[in-house]
Amino acid sequence: MLLATSLTGCFAAGTGQAAASGTESARIQLAMMQPPRSGLTPLSDDAFKHARWKTAETLVVLDDLGEAQPALATGWEQVDGTAWRFTVRQGVSFHDGTNLTPAEVAASITAATQASPKPRILDGVELTVETDGNDAVIARTATPDPLLPQRLSSPQLAVFAAAAYKEGGVVDPVNAGTGPYRLVSVNGTSSARLDRFDDYWGERAEAPGVDVQFVPDGTARAAALRTGSADVVEAIPVGQVAQIDPALVHEVPMPRTNTLYLNTKSGPFADPAVRAAARSAIDAGTIVDRVYEGRADQASGLLGPALPWAAGERTSDSYVEALAGRVAATAVKGTPIRLGTFTDRAELPEVAVQLEQQLEAAGFTVEQDVREYQHIESDALAGAFDAFILSRATVLDSGDPVAYLYSDFSCAGSFNISQFCDPAVDEALAKAAGIPAGPERRSAIAAAESLILARDAAIPLLHERVIQGESSRIRGVERDPRERALISSGTGLTGDSPK
Repeated sequence: MLLATSLTGCFAAGTGQAAASGTESARIQLAMMQPPRSGLTPLSDDAFKHARWKTAETLVVLDDLGEAQPALATGWEQVDGTAWRFTVRQGVSFHDGTNLTPAEVAASITAATQASPKPRILDGVELTVETDGNDAVIARTATPDPLLPQRLSSPQLAVFAAAAYKEGGVVDPVNAGTGPYRLVSVNGTSSARLDRFDDYWGERAEAPGVDVQFVPDGTARAAALRTGSADVVEAIPVGQVAQIDPALVHEVPMPRTNTLYLNTKSGPFADPAVRAAARSAIDAGTIVDRVYEGRADQASGLLGPALPWAAGERTSDSYVEALAGRVAATAVKGTPIRLGTFTDRAELPEVAVQLEQQLEAAGFTVEQDVREYQHIESDALAGAFDAFILSRATVLDSGDPVAYLYSDFSCAGSFNISQFCDPAVDEALAKAAGIPAGPERRSAIAAAESLILARDAAIPLLHERVIQGESSRIRGVERDPRERALISSGTGLTGDSPK
């Protein structure tokens, strides 16, 4: 209740200013779930906030089918087996008043390729970008990459003004993007202010600005929607939905899987038979019913219903044969395991409780470690847990799941919580990555998924639906399964006063 009151008061302060200014009263009040993890640097997952706020842009964007469409590039063509030429849009201004040129495009993307860690969209990719005359850049990979245009749609490869890049690899995104909204200021992990950028090259933003509050507590976010102090609310917890006017709640099916990652390198789950025992012990349907109140889909694989082709691929003979070869489960008696997850997604601690009960019923002894994500991520990546529950987007970066599978399950993956390394899986992922988009690529992706599941490196539990809140006075909010879009140029207020 204190958190909810604090949030409401914070938004109310902005509304109070609105009484003296019609412009301020038309500003959008946005409550986001996760605070910045890395000072809003675009070379981290914070890049997706810039995409959802429309403060920064990439060379291309993806349509509903995952096909590349023009953005800061007006067109592109493949020059040879490893090189693509992108024509850079003319007449684009950065928020600091400088002009977009091919040099800025090349410098921004090069900075991403040299970052440590580098963006996961570049896992396994050697990419160089150089200018080509006054109107284009050449992007070249070490090996042929049929999905390079889609890859360049990743928010982590957004283009910023030269002044944003500081010594030591630091990137300051304030006043440095090209989008319809300008990032004016950031107050640590508490809030951010966006103002309309009137010199935007595209459609002028309808709202004069956006006031962002970072609210990890799901109860507080739901309260902000109920009281009318927030216009748009990210990720309302399932347990709060019943207390909200149904007209304000919108379910968006997500390419996001709630998965239990098992540490395959050290501890009890280094034994495949013990991993199989965990898989056999888990009843995901109970978790869907009790924790998500039926507002999720039980998983049969890593890729969910947001990729409708995946279910059909699982009926192939090769897929069925791979799963049939899984190691049999062994009996466990008092085997201790350390189970981790985070509080930022309100359902995950409840999932941990259900999993603890199920695993202990099978003979495991479970110790839970639950923290905010920013305080637990490094431990998870370092292999500090025997098992870790993660809500993971599966096509977040390129619109194609190969990048996610490579990041999480390849020997060189940068997000390999399972500490998993299998040459056969690496070979399957490499094969899928080299095939152009289409049926053959989809079959290769499914083959890689089957090998990962056959090793029990991870146990997919369910596929989430995000529950997005929108007040009665807001219109034009994006409902994006990929979690890239939220506020757009067409998002605005109806003119009604907040409650």
